[in-house]
Amino acid sequence: MTNTIVISEFMDEPAVDRLRQIAQVDYRPELVDNQEALFQGLANADALIVRNRTQVNAQLLAHAPNLRVVGRLGVGLDNIDMDLCENKGIIVYPAVGANAQAVAEYVIATTFVLLRGAYLASTQVLEGKWPRPQLSNGLEVAGRTLGLVGFGGIGRLTARLASALGMKIAAYDPMISSDSPIWAETGAMQMSLDELLQHSDVVSLHTPLTKDTRHLINASRIAQMKAQAILINTSRGGIVDEQALVAALQTGKLRGAALDVFEDEPVKAENRLPDMPNLILTPHIAGLTQEANERVSGVIAEKVIGYLNGLT
Repeated sequence: MTNTIVISEFMDEPAVDRLRQIAQVDYRPELVDNQEALFQGLANADALIVRNRTQVNAQLLAHAPNLRVVGRLGVGLDNIDMDLCENKGIIVYPAVGANAQAVAEYVIATTFVLLRGAYLASTQVLEGKWPRPQLSNGLEVAGRTLGLVGFGGIGRLTARLASALGMKIAAYDPMISSDSPIWAETGAMQMSLDELLQHSDVVSLHTPLTKDTRHLINASRIAQMKAQAILINTSRGGIVDEQALVAALQTGKLRGAALDVFEDEPVKAENRLPDMPNLILTPHIAGLTQEANERVSGVIAEKVIGYLNGLT
């Protein structure tokens, strides 16, 4: 019997074509916004491929009695009920490492922008205002400390790029023991979370969203950060208390911040995130580049094909 694969969000076309060679593929990226159609499409599905918006929960799985494998076009798994999948014997494959370069480069790029503070002056320059005095006190990355909260693959790659720029690296990861060779291999200083916040000029988050990490960066933790430090979140919305962050930016406690992920996505009006020159907001795209899309889609296509062919 031919296997059926449902793809509910965007996937790179060559990878979709590869899947079509071994299965009947229902590729409709708009399914993520049409729950009724998605549930209907899952009636006979053996495999489901999603990004971060499709909620693989009890309601969805109740409409997918034949589902055997879920491919996640990314690494975060908070939109997938992993315990329920395990109980039902459903294998979940994330695209571990496939978008690491894209995320690491995003962190480095926003670090440059926020430390230098000189890239939003085009309108003033064109108007002849010449804001040279105000923009003459930007900061260099060399010699500053990058603190990484979470030191997995993406965190380590970010550390390598930052080290090449002359930054010092601090990292907090309770899953890595103090005697792990990772610390010597990377040259990172192992710190507690409190120590990292107190010593870092730039704090970048690379940790999953769990009950323990929700609002991990809250008002009290922001208060521990160095004056004029920068916060970057490319991990998951909910790890940062957004209103506490905005307050710290408005009072001048922090120099700047970049949020690529939010507690509610898309961002809702009631979230009250202001338009501020030192607050960069991007729509959950840190891990999305042409190259990353190709890698992520290719990895998941091969994982799903291997499983359906009985190779894994």
